[in-house]
Amino acid sequence: MADSLVVVREVIVVNSEGFHARPVMMFTDMAKLFRANIAVTNISQGHEVIDGKSPMHLMLLNAPKGSQVRISAEGEDAEAAVAALVGLVQRGFVDEAQ
Repeated sequence: MADSLVVVREVIVVNSEGFHARPVMMFTDMAKLFRANIAVTNISQGHEVIDGKSPMHLMLLNAPKGSQVRISAEGEDAEAAVAALVGLVQRGFVDEAQ
């Protein structure tokens, strides 16, 4: 059995309100589209690793505008998951369809 692919990228939170209710739901909804395990760490605040598919856990991330967060994924679609989630954060949680 091959080792699981692990992908890690860091991104700055750019939207004015940071990770609050609506962005958390957008993030977790997108994360749940992937089979990979998703983790998020606010490296501006410490190194606690948060489950990226759990809205309740992500609400505790405490990541206001300007925070540097690390998004990591492990699994067969890890690369696509991290790319999509980093893109969401970079767009300020604006849906591409808007």
